[in-house]
This record gives sequence, structure tokens and C-alpha cells, in this order.
Amino acid sequence: MAGFSARTAEPVDLGVVPYPAVTLALDLGDGPLAVGDDGGRRAHGSVVVGLDPGGVRGSGSAVACLQVRLSPPVAHAVLGAAAGETGGTVVPFDDLWGRDAARVQERLRTARTWDERFAIAEAAVARRYAAGRAVDPEVAHVWRQTVSARGAVRVDALAQEVGWSRKRLWSRFRSQIGLTPKRAAQLVRFDHVAHRLAARDSAALVAAESGYADQSHLHRDVKAFTGTTPTAVAAAPWLAVDDVAWAAPRYLAAG
Repeated sequence: MAGFSARTAEPVDLGVVPYPAVTLALDLGDGPLAVGDDGGRRAHGSVVVGLDPGGVRGSGSAVACLQVRLSPPVAHAVLGAAAGETGGTVVPFDDLWGRDAARVQERLRTARTWDERFAIAEAAVARRYAAGRAVDPEVAHVWRQTVSARGAVRVDALAQEVGWSRKRLWSRFRSQIGLTPKRAAQLVRFDHVAHRLAARDSAALVAAESGYADQSHLHRDVKAFTGTTPTAVAAAPWLAVDDVAWAAPRYLAAG
């Protein structure tokens, strides 16, 4: 989780770099947060951003937002079966949590500190997770293996490992995670690459050490996920609420 705000004379317009997690963007600002994608989907206020949306951008004035990233197996329980349908979409938060969404957002808005907000959000997510339905153990295992190998996995080998056919793994994984196993592996590898680029490693070195055939292969992958170049991705402020991101001084990260 992370909290951030931006108070500027002009509206903030921020491109979203794909990340291997389902993202809850809980709007706490005075002006509504607007989030849209290349597919023409657009939502205002709190939203859920799927694993691999195309061209997502967030904009607004006096933005204040609590971001919660959920690994896909956790998102399946927290968001319900609909989590598997958010792979490439932006969905209003209310559509998934109903009345509970309004109650949680009201509590977040009246909280006085980021620490209070984090505690409220954590409790809400934990409550939904405990009451939700877990993904198949085989699907969870394949996701863990994909992440630990930074995307360098073979779907056939993983299917054999869990005792499923390739077709069954493909179907169950996609319905519960929101992406095919192959696309999930590509996303995990891209995320590793994006953070290395943000850490100022050269594109040539990153390509050589990340399993790409050459630097042009890396460039094509980055272009496919973001519509931009490795150089632009390296400077993207969205690149996470972690030890690499939010270098631009006009953005404030807390937590």
C-alpha cells in the first residue's frame, strides 16, 4: 500500500506502467480522480485496475489516493470471481464491492493520518480475503513459480508439475488470474526489466541478463506493454511505490 497526493496548479496526468498486481486506487481527493484506458473505458473516483490494461492514465486536480496492490491470487479472494475478468480493464470500485465500497471510502476520508488509512484499508482487505474464495492451489503454485523465476518459465513444464494438462492450466489460470500463463510470465519479466531500467541499468545489460534475444527484443516488449520506449519507462513516476519510484519532486509518497 501507499498513499500519495499531488497539489498542482494544473491537473496531474499520469501514465500507468503495467505491474503484476491488481491495483485498487481509492480516491480521497477533493476533485474526482479520472482513470481511462486505450479501449475507451473511463471511470471516476475509486477504481480497480487489472493486470494488463492498455494505455491507462490517471488524471485530476488536488489528487489524494490510497493505492493497494494485490497479487492476483489474493485479488481473486478479495474482489470475488470478477477479479479474473479485470485482466485488461479499469472497473469502478463500487461495481466490485458494492455498499462495502462506500463504507470503506467514507472511513478513509474521515481518517486524519495516512497510518490510519493504511490500517482501515488493510482491515477491509483482510476481511474480504477471509470471506472470499481462494484460487485453486495449482493456480497459486504456478503464479508463485512464475514470480520467483521472474517470468522465465515454461507453461508445459508447470502444467506437468501440478499434474494438469496444458489446456486445463491455461483455462483455470486465465479464469482466476485474468491472464494466460504465458502473458502473466511476460508481464512479470517486463516488471523486472522496468525496475532495472528505473535503477539506471543500461537497456543492453538488462536485455542480456533478463532472457531477451537482444536489445531490440526488449525494446519491442516494452513498447508492447507501455506504448513507449525503455528510456521513457525508466523515468516513469508510476513505476511503483517502492525503493525506485516517485523520484519526481512534485509527487509525494507516504508509506
